[in-house]
Amino acid sequence: MATKKKFIDIELPIVNETLPALGTPETLENKTIKLDLSRKLKGRGLEVVFQIIYKDKKLVAHPKSLTLMRSYVQRMMRKRVNYVEDSFTSSCKDVPVTIKPFLITRKKVSRAIRNSLRKTAKEFILEYTKTKTYLELAESIIFGEMQKEMYPRLKKVYPLSLCEIRVLETKDILKADLTIKVPEVKEEVVELTQAEELDLAEKEKKAKEESNSTDKETEEEKEVASEEEKVSEKKVKKE
Repeated sequence: MATKKKFIDIELPIVNETLPALGTPETLENKTIKLDLSRKLKGRGLEVVFQIIYKDKKLVAHPKSLTLMRSYVQRMMRKRVNYVEDSFTSSCKDVPVTIKPFLITRKKVSRAIRNSLRKTAKEFILEYTKTKTYLELAESIIFGEMQKEMYPRLKKVYPLSLCEIRVLETKDILKADLTIKVPEVKEEVVELTQAEELDLAEKEKKAKEESNSTDKETEEEKEVASEEEKVSEKKVKKE
């Protein structure tokens, strides 16, 4: 008997979202979902292809490839500028990946500067990917953390108007470490010195005295107001 299709929630942990899809766990496994993250990334046109994996009786989708949308790249281009792009394979802690950086200079530059930018970007990316798993690398590119770290090094060669990763992809998504580590939140215990405690106690004492004095002033004002009302009432009676 054929199993009835129904909408099943697919978890996308890297962007902290769930997406409904019609089917069964068996039919949806290893299928891909293409998602436009432009709204989530405030206009940055990034398209992500997620691969669905059935694990622990759950359907979870992880990014298989990231691509900057062509419309976004065209929108960032200006007259009298140069763009620099490259394509190479690098190794994360778990799987190999293909990376294509994309840079736009502020003005037209010579071929030597473009080659220097290309070389510097490649050196940085090769070093950076060695310290990350595939999911950590994908997350840092999606939210722009890697680009922010790369920009200062490239800026020393020549100022850029855009520093991006145009493509990130892997063919071995099933071999990657797909456990997302949640950072531990440590509670900071602030210890006050004896002098700071005394200072804090004095401030609290002064605040109490000020509040008491304001209360007394308001009570006195009320008494004066009531006396004035009595005097005015007496004058009215005499008249």
